[in-house]
Amino acid sequence: MKVLSLFDGISCGMVALQRANIEVLEYKAYEIEKNAIEVSKHNYPNIKQMGDVFKAEYQINEYDLLIGGSPCTNWSIAKAGRDRETTSSGIGWDLFMQYVRALREVKPKYFLYENNYSMSDAIKEEITKCLGVEPIMIDSADFSAQQRKRYYWTNISVDLDYEKSDLVLKDILYQHDFKIRDFTKYKDTVKWNDDNTICSYDTSGKGYYSQQSRCRKPDIKSNTLPASGNDKNNIWLEDYKCRVLHPIEAERLQTLPDNYTSCINSKVKRNELCGNGWTVDVIAHIFKGVKQ
Repeated sequence: MKVLSLFDGISCGMVALQRANIEVLEYKAYEIEKNAIEVSKHNYPNIKQMGDVFKAEYQINEYDLLIGGSPCTNWSIAKAGRDRETTSSGIGWDLFMQYVRALREVKPKYFLYENNYSMSDAIKEEITKCLGVEPIMIDSADFSAQQRKRYYWTNISVDLDYEKSDLVLKDILYQHDFKIRDFTKYKDTVKWNDDNTICSYDTSGKGYYSQQSRCRKPDIKSNTLPASGNDKNNIWLEDYKCRVLHPIEAERLQTLPDNYTSCINSKVKRNELCGNGWTVDVIAHIFKGVKQ
């Protein structure tokens, strides 16, 4: 199979293809983020790095499979206020239209497009019109220790009758020397959720509970791995103490191999790269429909 991957990131698509036992004859990747490209080259030196997707030129029937998930930052509910795009305009839509252009020009046998579940209904409907298929929603929690709802638009037949994973945070923890974050002096401000599994602290003294001061007990699923470092992934220890997520744990949440991003020196950057990637086992499950 010849594969064209747009917004390739750290090449989670290639990992998923291998995990689905699909032979890849050629894999061309369009990506511009230098750290992501470094991870891709480290793991798959044979991938052809093609650069900026806006400068891409395609030929009809050049590829069998087109994959991609354009950056969702501008569409996500995490994007506050007026900066969030809720209609089919702006940089988020411009990026998506590069995928549409590739789909129309290449006319591959199979395609898969992924993006954030929290996008507006208007954008979701416009994407559906452009791609000609209804999206399916899969939560990465069904395949991993991480909650991560995503839409998938594809012409691949996807089996939605699968056994769901019961993995939780404690199942993917990596034993290492970690820095403890001590919230003891804020213990009088602690708020727990109804299940007593997630707590937040008011470290500002102004009644503001930020994601950076939120802790999760390790016997539940992780929150969605963000693309903004690791200060929003605090793991509860005990006695009002916690620690942040290790890159190997971030890799495991995305069902990537351990140390997949180890060629990058920064732990924060490694977590960011994982947060920008795909949950591999979800994509591999979708790809199994190609073989069937």
